[in-house]
Amino acid sequence: MNRRQFIGTTAAAAVGASTLPGIAQARQGIDGALAGTGTSAGDLDYLRAAFERHRGGYRGRSPHDVLREMTSDLKALGDVLSRPHPAKDRAELAHTAAGIASLVAIIQHDRGDQPDAARWFATAEKAARESGDRRLTAWVLARHAMVPLNYGAPHAAARLAAKARREAGRKPTAAAALAAAVTARSLVAIGDQAGATKAVADVRTMVERLDGPDSADTWNGYPLQKHHVHLSQAYTLLGDTAAAYAAQETALALTGSPSVMTRALLEMDTAACLRIDGDPSAAADTAAGVFARLPDSYRTGLVRSRATELQNQLTGRHRERLANAIE
Repeated sequence: MNRRQFIGTTAAAAVGASTLPGIAQARQGIDGALAGTGTSAGDLDYLRAAFERHRGGYRGRSPHDVLREMTSDLKALGDVLSRPHPAKDRAELAHTAAGIASLVAIIQHDRGDQPDAARWFATAEKAARESGDRRLTAWVLARHAMVPLNYGAPHAAARLAAKARREAGRKPTAAAALAAAVTARSLVAIGDQAGATKAVADVRTMVERLDGPDSADTWNGYPLQKHHVHLSQAYTLLGDTAAAYAAQETALALTGSPSVMTRALLEMDTAACLRIDGDPSAAADTAAGVFARLPDSYRTGLVRSRATELQNQLTGRHRERLANAIE
């Protein structure tokens, strides 16, 4: 199933300078320290607090602004990792490094910088494995799978999602639920509807049993809002528009008003459903309207890829209408 034609080089060109000054150097420093060049007795409490502060999501801020706010903490993390540290604290430090590196990767994914997102996820996976936390490793792999999933490589996404599910095991956790959700979306994208339907059933069963941090509204939790966002996309790809519309309605009701990107993605799913239901005019108008309302900082990356995917599924004046909106 050749669903996504969004070209990675186009995304990179749209993003322009993909990182802020010092971000790439920060990743190299963190990655080098994880390779064994030395660890340190740093301010672990500060770094734990930094992770907690940043994992809450955008909360109305642009991805660029959040990345800029993280710059000094990334430098601090690299400095701490580069000095000797007792084994127990080193493992905790690696755990925090995995979390923080994943947040940078998520932001770069949202901005459309696929290569840098992949590099940060690789660093995060290395740190997670050093920490010995398989649940964290599973979450990193599941989030990493969303890079190829959302940018036109569903087979690669399915492979990463399968690795995530193996790491997560059978216990219902946020990581296991996310891995199942990404598996569902990946499988339907490659034409395995039966496998996708089973994965949807798995995640629906798991989400009913999540509580505490696993169901928290953070980037590494799997709250009901996030669950219905994933269901919206899965059901849209499956062509089950009735279920997709219901998931969109529930997700929007659970989404806070500052969540610009989430709302835009849900509306893009609605537009895709309208096309499936035989109304290409409404599909093009809905998607074009979403794009017109977006702040400039959200017009590249993930939302643009979703709009471009829909454009490729439209024809004639409807395709032209949406193409003009996203130029």
